[in-house]
Parts: sequence; C-alpha cells; structure tokens
Amino acid sequence: MGRRFPCSIGKGGVLTRKAEGDGATPRGTHRLVGMLYRPDRMSRPADWALPIRHGDLWSDDPTHEDYNLMVRAPYPHSHEKLRRADRLYDLILLTDWNWPYAVKGRGSAIFIHRWRKRGHPTEGCIGLDPRHLRWIAPRIRHSTRLIVL
Repeated sequence: MGRRFPCSIGKGGVLTRKAEGDGATPRGTHRLVGMLYRPDRMSRPADWALPIRHGDLWSDDPTHEDYNLMVRAPYPHSHEKLRRADRLYDLILLTDWNWPYAVKGRGSAIFIHRWRKRGHPTEGCIGLDPRHLRWIAPRIRHSTRLIVL
C-alpha cells in the first residue's frame, strides 16, 4: 500500500550477506508468508492466521534438518519459544527469509513482531509499534512485501 512505518532493526544493522547469529536484518524485498498470533491475547487478525499453541517453537539450529521451521516441544535442538511470557510475539508476521528451503547458517526466521520500545534493537527481526502491526495484519495480500533498505 506504499506505506512506511517506523521500526526497530537488528542490533547487527542491515546486511546483504546475513549469517546465523549476526543479529542483522537482511536487506532486500521479502514476501510475507505466514501469520501467527496468541489467541489468548487477541482475536484472530486475519482468516489465514494460525494460533500459537503451548509447545510451539522455531528451530534456529543450522545443524538440524528442521532448521528455520516451526517445531513442537519437546525439541532437544536449539530453538526459540513462540509462546512467550512477554507480549513480543503476540502477533508474528513470517517473512520468506531463508525459507522454505533453508541454507544452513544463512540465518533463521526474520519475523515482524512488536518492538520492545521504539529504537530498541532486535536480534535481526523487524520490530513495529503494536498498533501499526495490528493495522497491517488484516491488510496483507499475496502481493504485500517488506522492503528493507
């Protein structure tokens, strides 16, 4: 829709050549390929949004076959919990960074999620004001893109 939103980026800045653990946000144009939400904290933001359940995790272990995919607990490999105690992941937009066929070590998921506070860096994801994130979510279409300059 040609809109720009203030955001937080990764503590490693914006890089063209992203690697796992560098804390950077990848430069480029990215498709939005999924939406996850906490049904205990908000109503479904779009028809195609999937609920985050207890035990939902995201694999960030480049040595494992599930690298950069959603997995379920128990999961003995390196991962990130999607159902967090804080509100950071109440609504997650999934980008197509290194997905669906992940190149090991190129970096796991780049999410769009709420920011901790304006200007506070992320681990590589995009952080948005929660009001902007809620405005964007129901308006996403197949042609919607995230552009990181």
